[in-house]
Amino acid sequence: MIFNVWKDIQNKKVQPVYLLVGEESFLMQETLRHIVQASLLEEEKDFNLSVYDMEETPVETAIEDAETLPFMGEKRVVIIKNPVFLTSEKKKEKLEHRVEKLEQYINSPAPYTIVVFVAPYEKLDERKKITKLLKKQSVVIEMKSLSDDEAIKWMLNVAQEQRVELEKAAVEQLLVLTAGDLMAIHQELQKLSTYVGEGGIISVETVNLLVARTLEQNIFDLIEHVIYRRSKEALQIFYDLLKNNEEPIKILSLLVTQFRLILHVKELSTVGYGQQQIASTVKVHPFRVKLALQQARLFQTEELAHILMELAEADYEMKTGKKDKQLLLELFLLKLFKND
Repeated sequence: MIFNVWKDIQNKKVQPVYLLVGEESFLMQETLRHIVQASLLEEEKDFNLSVYDMEETPVETAIEDAETLPFMGEKRVVIIKNPVFLTSEKKKEKLEHRVEKLEQYINSPAPYTIVVFVAPYEKLDERKKITKLLKKQSVVIEMKSLSDDEAIKWMLNVAQEQRVELEKAAVEQLLVLTAGDLMAIHQELQKLSTYVGEGGIISVETVNLLVARTLEQNIFDLIEHVIYRRSKEALQIFYDLLKNNEEPIKILSLLVTQFRLILHVKELSTVGYGQQQIASTVKVHPFRVKLALQQARLFQTEELAHILMELAEADYEMKTGKKDKQLLLELFLLKLFKND
């Protein structure tokens, strides 16, 4: 688990070579921050921290730097970004990398340097010799979405670092309002912690007061009200969105996206897929899948298919100017309530 690696790094158990693989950019940034913070003092970074992009610089240049003794410090950190030579990706203007130089280094890394490979890819080419060697000789950390339990544990750790208390209901609401986006959660926790102050308590009321709802979250709430036939609340959200100058076409598009997701997760769950499997299949954050699964239980598959057909018709009429955009959405919502 990534938290165990972070703990080792914070305890100064830093290894000579790391390979960070995956598309969760926030976890990537946090892991890099932990490594640099544990390895270098602030005043040493100008001299002993280097970053190389393998789409612009040959790998041997980075390795030569890694083999250079640190200046005015004990350690050097070399970050190697976008190591395309670990993938099967083909580029028109391919930069030549002396991978044999890298192989030599990996087999005998400099004791005073920490080399970190930042590979923001879904997967690497496991057939390549260099990939196999690097995975064998380095600490491999997968940058993938956290499970619900992992996300909650991380949020509580962040709150502890900020010396504030995070109530259970506040955790759940923060996850809902950010759709589990780690970067957004981190930013909101910083803001909430500043608001309540050291030793303060972040309650669900505080979250609702300070954390702005995104358009996507408003659409989720609108659909939630529709599901439970709360017409007044659903229409209030709709009219508030219009007051905030949200385009009806954009609102319609997000309704289509959410209902399509609900249908998709319902079909996949019916054939036995779990939450993580569904998230991986539909390329959506696991927390969004969890919420969609909750909504899917309240619809029949045929009902969802019919709703999507209604939305497709509304989209056509909007784009061809056959009816007023706002009126089309109002009629769609009223029709959903009428179907109760």
